[in-house]
Amino acid sequence: MSAKILASTENMPYADWLEYRKRGIGGSDASAVCGISRYKSPVELWMEKTNQLPYQEAGEAAYWGTLLESLVRSEFTKRTGIEVIPANQILQSETYPFMLANLDGICEHPDFGTCVFEAKTASAYKAGEWEHTIPDEYQLQIQHYMAVTGFKAAYVAVLIGGNTFRWKLVERDDELISMLVQLEADFWNHVRENTPPPLDGSDASAKFLSERFPNSVPKSQITLPDTAADLLAQYDEACEQVEAFTERKQEAENLLKQMLGDNETGTSGNRVITWKSVSQERLDSKTLKAEHPALYKKYANRTSYRRFTIKAAV
Repeated sequence: MSAKILASTENMPYADWLEYRKRGIGGSDASAVCGISRYKSPVELWMEKTNQLPYQEAGEAAYWGTLLESLVRSEFTKRTGIEVIPANQILQSETYPFMLANLDGICEHPDFGTCVFEAKTASAYKAGEWEHTIPDEYQLQIQHYMAVTGFKAAYVAVLIGGNTFRWKLVERDDELISMLVQLEADFWNHVRENTPPPLDGSDASAKFLSERFPNSVPKSQITLPDTAADLLAQYDEACEQVEAFTERKQEAENLLKQMLGDNETGTSGNRVITWKSVSQERLDSKTLKAEHPALYKKYANRTSYRRFTIKAAV
């Protein structure tokens, strides 16, 4: 094995485990580094690694995935006869120290030797993603693990929808690993140098820019580089598409409301449409300011932000 044991995770507090995650790139980070994660952008991951954004608490799916890990492991052994040894360790690549691995387990294969074992759970709605292969983000995860450990194969077992069990053997892909190592090395350079990776359309990128440039210098003006023209064209095209899709959405909403009429809910197939009366009380700040200015001033909160607009030059 081309990895060393960085720490034991047995009885390790969750907060300590999160701190270890900041020391490098884990298997579950690989898809975000490569820009294909459905849940996290490269900028968001960079902000987590550089302590600018707290790690998100595990959601319901992750919670149940962790809880059912031992069940998936034991069911795999029951169906295949292959014993899985739990791996309660954080591993670190000796060749690439920024690469970490927290395996679900290891097992043996007659041809490939020691293999990675990865346990997964998936919604029934995602069953198609497991039909003939495994989802791309998990492919990157296990190839990352094989890069860290030097293993030649990995077993991935998944419980789908709580009632369908499958497993697959995935061989080491040295070409993919080579690409992955380069991408992760480039990303880790951004972490070490505290410089953001290329910004994208994520909320994390917007948050970074707001915090990096919180205030504008009054009456300051610059001439933007030539590449701004392409970005303006992209912006204009996106605005037109948003307007068109917003109108289509509103049309569908209006027609559904017409169908509901005075009724509060309606059903269509397995969908429930609700148009419910809601009453709420709101503070009339304008009247409060006019009639009790001192009281308004005492409790008013002043906020500051930068408004972004694009218009034709005069």
